[in-house]
Formats: sequence, structure tokens, C-alpha cells
Amino acid sequence: MTFIQIYLIAFASILSMMFVLWIISIRIKNASIVDLFWGFGFVMACFIYFLKTEGLEIRKILLMTMVSLWGIRLSLYLAWRNIGKGEDPRYRKFRQHYGEHRYGWISLFQTFLFQGILMWLISAPLLGAQYYGGENTFNLFDGLGVLIWLIGFIFETGGDIQLARFKANPANKGKVLNKGFWHYTRHPNYFGDAAVWCGYALLCLSAGSYVPVLGSVLMIVVIIKVSGVALLEKTLKESKPEYKEYIERTSAFIPWFPKK
Repeated sequence: MTFIQIYLIAFASILSMMFVLWIISIRIKNASIVDLFWGFGFVMACFIYFLKTEGLEIRKILLMTMVSLWGIRLSLYLAWRNIGKGEDPRYRKFRQHYGEHRYGWISLFQTFLFQGILMWLISAPLLGAQYYGGENTFNLFDGLGVLIWLIGFIFETGGDIQLARFKANPANKGKVLNKGFWHYTRHPNYFGDAAVWCGYALLCLSAGSYVPVLGSVLMIVVIIKVSGVALLEKTLKESKPEYKEYIERTSAFIPWFPKK
């Protein structure tokens, strides 16, 4: 099968999953469930690519393992954090703005299909790394990709764990977490996520696949400029007075020692 044919199979699979999730969201009146399947969707796409390609076997197994660990952990974490808490305020705001009946249909395009298309576009390096490079060997780019992925996974997982523990203590309400990973970057989880996708990009480059790396670039742009850092910074500046001082001391994204 050609690269495009395999890529389109993943497209159909991802949109089918999103359509089913949309139907469920209508029944339970909660569009937040889409977030729980963000990580899992990449695992599903990577598995399709794994089955349909004939690239370097060790790279395919390694990538499938990395994506599974990252995606399943993310989906389980979001499920633990969100289930039973009601619909996310972002979606509640849209629901109130458009009205209950209209938002059901609007959410299909605005939330579910949009995220599905974004997921599909971003997944390109997961296919490139497995489709190409069947005749080359495991090399420096592979090793560097695994190392950067591991650093990212540690930062993302560690940051989430520390934040969950911080929020679980009622005495910390309204305060700013500035310990552990959060001492060196204001967004260790988002930095970790970006590093993870840099790791996938390097495995893709190692296979001799270049254009699909744009999927990783798109993911990092979304993390920094769209739904991640930029959106959260705006919210925290308004809700936590201490955050302004935290901004002045702490690196915005890439971990570094805080200013004195």
C-alpha cells in the first residue's frame, strides 16, 4: 500500500471514532469526553501504521511502544482527572453561547471533527517513521529521538503528578506551584509534550522521511500558541495574583534555572 492509502485509512478510522464519541456526548450532554481520547487516538493511528507498513522493524516496535506509553498514560490521566467533574468550562461556555440544541450539531464540527482532523495531520511522523527506512539501520537520530522523548515523558508525567498533588491540598487553593519541575519551567507538562513529539520527529527523520515531520511542528505550535501555553497563561494571570511574580522568575517553556 502507498503512504497516502495508509494515511487515509487512519483518517477514516479517526473520524469514525470521533463520530461515535460525538453521539455519546449528545446522549450524556458532555463534550469533554473528546479530551479523554486525544492520546488514545494517536495510539490507534500508530497501530494502524504499524500493521500496514514495512519499515525497520526495531524502529517500528520502539515507536509503537513509545506512542502507547505516552498516549495511554495521557488518556488515563485525563480520565482520572475529569470523570465525575462535569463538562469542562470551555465546552459549557460554548453550550451556553449557542444553546443546548444548536450546540449539539455545532460541536460535531467545532470540537469532534476538528480535533479528529488535527489528530490525523499531527500523526504523520508516526507513519513516516514506519513506512520508510526499511533498509537502513538504527542510528544516532533514533537514539537521540528516544532520549528526547524520555526527557519529555518524564517532564510531562512528573509535572502532572506534582500538579495533581498540589491541587489535592485545600491549603494550596489560589496559590502557585513553583516546586519540582515547576521550579524550572512554568509549563513542564507542555514542554514535555513538545519534547515527546520532537522525539517522534527524529525517528521519522532517521527513517529518511522529511515532510511528515511537519506533523510534529504542528503539534508544537498548537501546544505553545493555541490550546496550551498561551490559553493557560491568560487564565492564570487573571485568577492568581502570585502568577505575575512567578512569570518574572521562571522560564516560560524550556526548563532553566529561575531568576533571582
